[in-house]
Amino acid sequence: MARALFIIALITSLLVGFVYSTTWHPAAREQAPLACNPKTRAPTLVPGQALKVMTWNIQYLAGKRYVFWNDMEDGSGPDERPTPEDLAYNLDEVARVIRDEQPDIVLLQEVSDGAKNTDYADQLALLQARVTDLYPCSAQAFDWKADFVPLPHIFGSVGTKLVTLSRFQLDRAERIQLPTHTGNIIARQFQPRRALLVSYLPLRDGGHMAVINTQLDNVSPDTEPLQIQATSRLLDKFESSGTPWLIGGDFSLLPLGQYRRLAPEQRSRYQPDSPLHLLWDKYPMIPDNAEVSGIDRNQWLTHFPNDPRLSGPDRTVDYLFYSPHLKRVGARVRRDDTLLISDHLPVIGRFLLPVVP
Repeated sequence: MARALFIIALITSLLVGFVYSTTWHPAAREQAPLACNPKTRAPTLVPGQALKVMTWNIQYLAGKRYVFWNDMEDGSGPDERPTPEDLAYNLDEVARVIRDEQPDIVLLQEVSDGAKNTDYADQLALLQARVTDLYPCSAQAFDWKADFVPLPHIFGSVGTKLVTLSRFQLDRAERIQLPTHTGNIIARQFQPRRALLVSYLPLRDGGHMAVINTQLDNVSPDTEPLQIQATSRLLDKFESSGTPWLIGGDFSLLPLGQYRRLAPEQRSRYQPDSPLHLLWDKYPMIPDNAEVSGIDRNQWLTHFPNDPRLSGPDRTVDYLFYSPHLKRVGARVRRDDTLLISDHLPVIGRFLLPVVP
């Protein structure tokens, strides 16, 4: 009996050690990698100037020609990875759109790095080679990373990043960990660890503007409100200190009233009452609830899942929120030439920064 217990304890300790060594354990708050091209002097933000921002989940450059295993609720999608040809094509397409729009700040989600299903490529480096003349500064933070995930559809490494590209100078950046899944302690070690990537842009007259990039979970109704609450606390802190701020990303949550417009089979990942109200109750967002429910609401849809039952975008999950001290001067979702690049569409906003009194 004692020998059997010893063997069980040994196997358990070896399993725990293996899981810990092949998974990632970031700090609650840590400095994020930041780089500015020394050959290009990035300008400094000026109070009162215009600022154009684009947020886009680029779906690790996979594109729309697949139904991946996790695109279906039951995990029955037949595809496990995009081809190298599609990865290369969509890389050029993302670069094309960015160069055409030339936003001052680009917030990207699901940028792959070191993942088996994208041939271990550093997609940020590949993209920077195509747009470095426009964006001398960048910040990045992993939100999913593991050397080996034992799921049959993955069975290898994973790695996705939040990436912020900036035409303007960045002083520093930090990664703030969001609340993670509860449940099976082993399984959750291999799951994404969602975060806020906060980049600080110096203002010419002193102080900083905070630009936040994020992607939230869409698989745990218990975790979503906690992640929104943590995000809200950070925004409240910036607002109370007088720091101008803006956040964009894939929030994985619906706006007011859109749940009822989804087909019944598309509702399972969402709640009838969106936790996103914790943000829109206090802060302006793009697109706002009037836009997503108005006569032109189709123009504000941002997500076109790789689901064969859908023929086009059917929901809004990508947003820009901003301090009331910023003035919105324009907004749109770029749709016409982006439907096949990613399962998300880019959201673009134009703002005027506050003038320091």
